[in-house]
Amino acid sequence: MKFVTFQSGAEQRLGILQDGKGILDVVKSGKALLGRDLPATMLALIESGKSALDDARKLADAAQSKADAWTAAAGVKLLAPIPHMRKNVFCVGRNYKLHIEEGARARGVAPSFPKVPEFFSKPPTTVIGNGDEILWDPRATKQLDYEVELGIVIGKRAKNVTEANALDYVFGYTIINDVSAREVQRDHGQWFKGKSLDTFCPIGPCIVTADEFGNPSGHRLTTRINGGIRQDSNTSDLLFNCPQIVMWLSLGLTLEPGDMIATGTPSGVALGMNPQAWMQHGDLCELEIEGIGVLANRVRRVD
Repeated sequence: MKFVTFQSGAEQRLGILQDGKGILDVVKSGKALLGRDLPATMLALIESGKSALDDARKLADAAQSKADAWTAAAGVKLLAPIPHMRKNVFCVGRNYKLHIEEGARARGVAPSFPKVPEFFSKPPTTVIGNGDEILWDPRATKQLDYEVELGIVIGKRAKNVTEANALDYVFGYTIINDVSAREVQRDHGQWFKGKSLDTFCPIGPCIVTADEFGNPSGHRLTTRINGGIRQDSNTSDLLFNCPQIVMWLSLGLTLEPGDMIATGTPSGVALGMNPQAWMQHGDLCELEIEGIGVLANRVRRVD
């Protein structure tokens, strides 16, 4: 199933997204078609576990013949799946071989490949949704870059999990744009500041449940800037795959329902191009992952 958070008047609502149908308001339709209250937010849905998912499936089935229960997706403003993150978004750096090589080449150093996942994070103030603007302040950065990444959404409390059972703790998957200020990364000597400017973490357009997405390996992911392809790869090329990422991150560190992990980006970023084609005012950045959809955001310059 695909779940979204959408705007309805002044309210943020939880919806089921279905191709060919549109969006189904979970709370409103739950009362009308099932006669009971269902979770009102994405976090509540995730925290409620299997029973809530079962109810959502029953609701979607009950609504199949109720055309008036669905709203056309084109007319709905989608928000970030979890608009108000409780914690930072966890991220993995340098997790595709060719991306490691292009980054090293751009910096004039020999490539080195990590022996364990390299983690950093982005604060909740970076999070925006599909259709929102990436704000570019030239006073903060001149080197605005994009990074398409598969996002893991944790479904239940996890600590010290094994690689073999790591995916049992995953609720679903989404698309994350790890927007980056490249010279800020370089000048500060670490990744946090250059990854953490306001609006630098578009997420969406939906969360796809783990059962529908299937094996997270083997999904094509692409980035288009103004329609031209920049990144084109496959999640099977991850150095550290999704189970390994969850295993390493949860070692001595508690993951909670709703936590998100950006798993790394493939080659094709502006940093690795010659010449380097940084995002500019008005650019349309579209990220697509097979089985999830398209996350689209436009860049707007602010001074």
